[in-house]
Amino acid sequence: MIAIEIKKLTKNFKDKIAVNGIDLSIKQGELFALLGTNGAGKTTTIKMLSGLILPTFGSIVIENMDMKKDMLKIKEILNVSPQDTAIAPNLTVKENLEFMAGVYQINNKDKKIDELIKQFKLDEVLNKRAKTLSGGWQRKVSIAISLINDPKILFLDEPTLGLDVIARKELWKIIEGLKGKITIILTTHYMEEAENLSDRIGIMVKGNLVEVGTSKELIKKTKTKNFEDAFISIATGGKL
Repeated sequence: MIAIEIKKLTKNFKDKIAVNGIDLSIKQGELFALLGTNGAGKTTTIKMLSGLILPTFGSIVIENMDMKKDMLKIKEILNVSPQDTAIAPNLTVKENLEFMAGVYQINNKDKKIDELIKQFKLDEVLNKRAKTLSGGWQRKVSIAISLINDPKILFLDEPTLGLDVIARKELWKIIEGLKGKITIILTTHYMEEAENLSDRIGIMVKGNLVEVGTSKELIKKTKTKNFEDAFISIATGGKL
């Protein structure tokens, strides 16, 4: 089953083409990494897919619903864990979860909050104010909050940016545990992260989706030794 279907997706900002007519299908339960250098168009693409901005041209179908006609219904089944940690700094972890459960009007919210506490092992920080937590804990809480509405589609924007190696590996385990259960679109600048977590990877260059495949397929196609070199070869047109 296809979770996301994009056809001729285009976004112009005045005279600049940020996203240039891309086509893409993402399967239900797939973890798809969208990669590119700064300015490649991946952030604009994510903003269109999550309903934050409208396309200039093209179509987006999510879970058989058209973004133009059914945006409100689509927003009910997706969520975003942004690059900037989306938690209220002066609230405790538990208060953050309770607040967002109220925003989404979650039925049986106590049960859902308990599930997330166990899933993310939040017991030891539950009554601590969010602003006192380490970066790793803040990321965990942010991702937990993004799951409060049981989304079918989850966007993870640079989920481990700035974290140390141990905190990053801990978050990888959590993300791996979500694979197959929900459809995840991941953006990251860490090539190891994309290679280890993703089912497939798309690489954008100057607004174009130039390659899509598994890390092994992209390594083979570029005749490189590792995925980082494959990405560089694709992103630079083989100029480095």
